[in-house]
Amino acid sequence: MEPLEHTPDQFGGIMIAAEHLPEDASEFQDRLRLSIDTWRSHGRRLIWLDVPRRLAQLIPIATDEGFFFHHSDEDELTMVCRLVEGAFVPMHATHYIGVGGVVINDREELLVVCERHRRSAQPYYKLPGGALQPGEHLVDAVLREVLEETGVNAKFEALVCFRHWHGYRYGKSDIYFVCRLSPLSQDLTMQAEEIEECFWMPVADYFASDLVSVFNKRIVRAALASPGVIPEWIDGYGDPARYEFFMPARETGWGA
Repeated sequence: MEPLEHTPDQFGGIMIAAEHLPEDASEFQDRLRLSIDTWRSHGRRLIWLDVPRRLAQLIPIATDEGFFFHHSDEDELTMVCRLVEGAFVPMHATHYIGVGGVVINDREELLVVCERHRRSAQPYYKLPGGALQPGEHLVDAVLREVLEETGVNAKFEALVCFRHWHGYRYGKSDIYFVCRLSPLSQDLTMQAEEIEECFWMPVADYFASDLVSVFNKRIVRAALASPGVIPEWIDGYGDPARYEFFMPARETGWGA
């Protein structure tokens, strides 16, 4: 009998190969016990185990052998076992990421929405925007959200500010990035499933309205006043599909 198929990681851990997990529960238990003893004797610190949903029968066996839950998605549960007491286990993702678009046309009107699903019956007006999808850049996300919610095509101008807060959904934290956009179209097509109202509001009316939060007024002022930071690629640094950079439009000072 051999240990489970695996690869070492750079932190003294072991990653069990999910694609080679035995389907038979008894075989899995025997090989897992052998693997734990072998890897502990070799000085390994952690064992990572991804269990696909189709092999869910293996989960209670792993928990009996000392594995605990780390995170999951729709099709897979990731578990981990400490071979050394106190071995560091990095947390899974701790934050949600959202974007909002400040879109102002040449008539000094701001694109605003009122969400259909909100905490109070009273309407309030905010920026179009929403959460990033897995693997999505900030620029792509805000353009997509504005288009989906309002039907307006826009051009990304700059990232102007962000908000960070704790105690959001499922106890995670949230970072909300505010982006300045310029509209490429004016006609509105509201996303009726999520949005109750969508229209162009004069900026002066937005600042004067009791139906706009102090926070939303402040971030629109920031978008109007700040040059922000703009997308810029750094040649020779990784894959543009994976990385996104924002830099000052004009750099001054030492080394500029």
